[in-house]
Amino acid sequence: MASYPEVPRRTGVPRDVLRWLQSLDLSFSPKNFRRDFSNGYITAEIMYWYYPEDIQLHSFGNGTSLATKLGNWSQLEKFFMKRKLNVSKELIDGTIHCKPGAAEILLQEIYVMLTNRRVRTIQDSEVDFTDRHYQEKLPMVARSTAIKAVKNNITLSEILAEPDIIVNKQKVQAVIDLHLHQRQQERIDDPKRFNVKPSLGERAIRLPPPPDHSDSVSSLSNRSSSSSLSSGSSRADIRSKTNVNFKEIKVNQGGRSYISSSSTVSSSTLSAS
Repeated sequence: MASYPEVPRRTGVPRDVLRWLQSLDLSFSPKNFRRDFSNGYITAEIMYWYYPEDIQLHSFGNGTSLATKLGNWSQLEKFFMKRKLNVSKELIDGTIHCKPGAAEILLQEIYVMLTNRRVRTIQDSEVDFTDRHYQEKLPMVARSTAIKAVKNNITLSEILAEPDIIVNKQKVQAVIDLHLHQRQQERIDDPKRFNVKPSLGERAIRLPPPPDHSDSVSSLSNRSSSSSLSSGSSRADIRSKTNVNFKEIKVNQGGRSYISSSSTVSSSTLSAS
């Protein structure tokens, strides 16, 4: 029975993946996955065991400079495209810039692709290359401020690899938005700590509407329409009963005669009314 060295704990990688990694007899055993996988040299060694005709180890450097990292991963990306291995660009960038959890997820995806085995943590966990999960474990007083969150989640090598100011501003804004969202969630979870007082709308007592509200509104509209109809009919009756006659009256003023007209109501009409 083959004996394996002791597997390091608290690495974020399943034991089956670690056993498989140690069985490959690599040039050195990774202890810090975030640091040791960033230059891509271990990934090249893993691929060499399965595809020795496509990987030339002498063309890969085991250095820590940004140029070495970008050169190694550029060759690996060409190899992934040739062999049609689906490794996301976001995952590669996270491994290069030592993002939290990126190297562990990359190793698990390579394990699944090369061995055709299932790892539960890949399919069931949310991929997040920020320190959000670590910050949630800390008490509120020990959590990062906005400036500290930017420093923790954006590395210097990330800025040097992508010198575009607009892209870097977008990354900073995304980190700040995430930080503000966490702060708002903290205020919701513990309003007493932040002395959050309920608004007037939250304190107001909301009563349900009366059940016959629609019926009363319809009855009022019917009454108003009937009253308007009755008033209109009474006015029409008055107008039909009155008979107005006009008579010319001659007025003499200063040798001039003016003709004016006045309305008179016939006695028969008045008597009838």
